[in-house]
Amino acid sequence: MTSSPPSKRRRKGQTVDTESPSKSTLTQDNSSPLIVFAHGAGAPSSSDWMIRWKEMLKKALNAVEVVTFDYPYMSEGKRRSPPKAEKLVDFHTNVVKNAVAKYPGHPLILAGKSMGSSCMVAGREDISPLLIVCLGYPLKGMNGAVRDETLLQLKVPVMFVQGTKDGLCPLEKLEAVRKKMKTMSGLHEIESGDHSFKISKKHLQTKGSTQEEAEDAAIQAIASFFTRSLR
Repeated sequence: MTSSPPSKRRRKGQTVDTESPSKSTLTQDNSSPLIVFAHGAGAPSSSDWMIRWKEMLKKALNAVEVVTFDYPYMSEGKRRSPPKAEKLVDFHTNVVKNAVAKYPGHPLILAGKSMGSSCMVAGREDISPLLIVCLGYPLKGMNGAVRDETLLQLKVPVMFVQGTKDGLCPLEKLEAVRKKMKTMSGLHEIESGDHSFKISKKHLQTKGSTQEEAEDAAIQAIASFFTRSLR
């Protein structure tokens, strides 16, 4: 797929390079996607955040199934730091293959919270996703370096959802990376959202909005991007 760099100036709280959010009108047939949804570094698939986003993704995209799982370091039940994402790819790949075998013929979406292993899985020759959904991509490393190698190698469309106050992904740096990416990408910003999209009560009161409304706008932006990818 040809590169599709951003063509419009970004404004806070606005979707960039996607169609206006709209409700999915897909009927559940072979166009209904299979979503494999990976958790982030610090919380398992059973966390409230993961359960909420799993339900929202399933409903908005009319998914045949949203498969979640726990990486081995998380399922062992011990509080310890996760290994590097590269070491999780084989396990993640097997989860994807098993899901695809159970739901053949459905478009595959790889979604992930924070850790970039969904993008790494998409680069495997034996995995063929329609698109990737990155929920809070950790672009900036611990030493401040921009971790863009995986993104620049991708050939699969990517939809980013980012909080504007996410210190792990400065939006100006993401914008620069997107311009260099080989594939189509989209970005939806959650104004004043942190790494998990949490918005302060003060900001919500000032804007007269709710956390649920902000997250629903993000979900509908993902649905619109998915519809574009089917064409």
